[in-house]
Amino acid sequence: MLSQNDIQEARARGNLAYSIYVYEAPLRLWHWANSILMLVLAVSGYLIGSPPPTLTGEAADHYVMGNIRFIHFVAGYLFAIGLAARVYWAFAGNVYARQIFLPPVLDKAWWKEVLFELRWYLFLETTPKKYLGHNPMALLMMFFFFTVLAFGMLLTGFGLYAEGADDGAMNVLFGWVAPLLGGSQQTHSWHRLGMWIMMSFAALHVYAAIREEVLSKHSLISTMISGWRMFKD
Repeated sequence: MLSQNDIQEARARGNLAYSIYVYEAPLRLWHWANSILMLVLAVSGYLIGSPPPTLTGEAADHYVMGNIRFIHFVAGYLFAIGLAARVYWAFAGNVYARQIFLPPVLDKAWWKEVLFELRWYLFLETTPKKYLGHNPMALLMMFFFFTVLAFGMLLTGFGLYAEGADDGAMNVLFGWVAPLLGGSQQTHSWHRLGMWIMMSFAALHVYAAIREEVLSKHSLISTMISGWRMFKD
């Protein structure tokens, strides 16, 4: 949360609107690239599970499903590489870069802030609090419905990919996933459920960002573009 020292310092300078640098360039680049990859993965993955109508003629002349699967696999690899880079930046970047990996769940005061933000989102509070990084409620949702879920999606996705691989590295690394989850169909079901949860969270995330931009008197969307969080006192 934004400290009183930060606010008093800005007020001492006579600023009714002031900004603080929060998100560094690598994090912002990952955020927008990851958003595109998630959309590509969701659309291509949905089409893999619910294929489009069959075209007339020789299948080799169209190769529609082959192209869809290729797009999905490439996007999946890029998503994995991006997540690995994001984990690295959690250590190399500033304090805000590691928030979604290390929520302070053992801090009782933090949980009080979570409950306050829940009341704020439910329109039961009239005055918002100001935070430099993610607010506690958003951080909690990001941790479970993106960070944890992203690793789960990669695990089940590569587990399904390994089923069609030869006895190579992919099969060695992820060949155990489908048997552990009860077989290929069960793994497909978990992977598809994860997709729907992640896309639902993405829609909620966009709504919350726009809502906070309007009601909380500090920037969110523009912050993820410029890196600077603007506060309007």
